[in-house]
Amino acid sequence: MGEMISFATESGEHQGYLSAPAGGSGPGVIVIQEWWGLVPHIKDLADRLAGEGFVALAPDLYAGESATEPDDASTLMQALHIGETEHKLRGAVEALLQQPGIQPKDKIGVVGFCMGGQLAMFAAGNNPAIQATVNFYGIHPKVQPSYRDINGPVLGIFAERDNSASPEAVKALSVELTTLSITHDFKTYPDTDHAFFNDTRPGVYNKEAAKDAWQRTVQFLKENLT
Repeated sequence: MGEMISFATESGEHQGYLSAPAGGSGPGVIVIQEWWGLVPHIKDLADRLAGEGFVALAPDLYAGESATEPDDASTLMQALHIGETEHKLRGAVEALLQQPGIQPKDKIGVVGFCMGGQLAMFAAGNNPAIQATVNFYGIHPKVQPSYRDINGPVLGIFAERDNSASPEAVKALSVELTTLSITHDFKTYPDTDHAFFNDTRPGVYNKEAAKDAWQRTVQFLKENLT
C-alpha cells in the first residue's frame, strides 16, 4: 500500500499518492486520474503498478475533492485550471524524479485515464523527462497537448463505443502523430465502452479487455523505461 505525500510547485504545495515496489526501487510512472478525482480506483492502479516493479505517483488534481456522480465529476473537470494543473503535473514529475528509489534517474512514464489520458499527453508535451506515455481513451475539452514536443512513444488504449474519444477522433490523432513522427501504437477494443478499464463501474467494465490493456501497458512501460 502507498501513502499520501506533499510536493511543492509554482502554485503552492499539493498532494499525491505514492506507491513503491516491495524492494523500494524501480522506474517512475505518473498516474493521472479520471474526472472522478483521486479516488480509491486510481490509488489501486498506483499500487498495481508498484506490484509490477514501478514507483508510481498519482497527483491529486482536485485538491482533495472527488465525485461519485457524472454531473459533479463534470463540474470538477470543467473547473480545472489548466495553468495550475500544468504546475501540479510538473511538480509531480519533479517529486517523482527526486524519490531515492527511482531507477533510471533520467526518464519516467505517464499513464492517464479518460480526462487523465488527455492530460497524460499534455504532461508528456511539457516535461522532457516523460519518455513513455499511455493514454486510456483521453478526452478533455480545454486541453490541447503539444504533440510535437512529446518525447518517446505513445500507447493508446481506446473503446469501440466511445462518444468522448470516438473512432474518428482516434484516427485523426493517429494521423497527427504520424505527421509529427511520434511513434505510437493504438489499440481499440471491440464491443467496449468508454472507461471499460474501470472495475468499479460494472456498467461499462470489460474484464477481458481490461486484462489485455493492463498487460500491454505494463509491457510498454517496461520496454521503454528499463
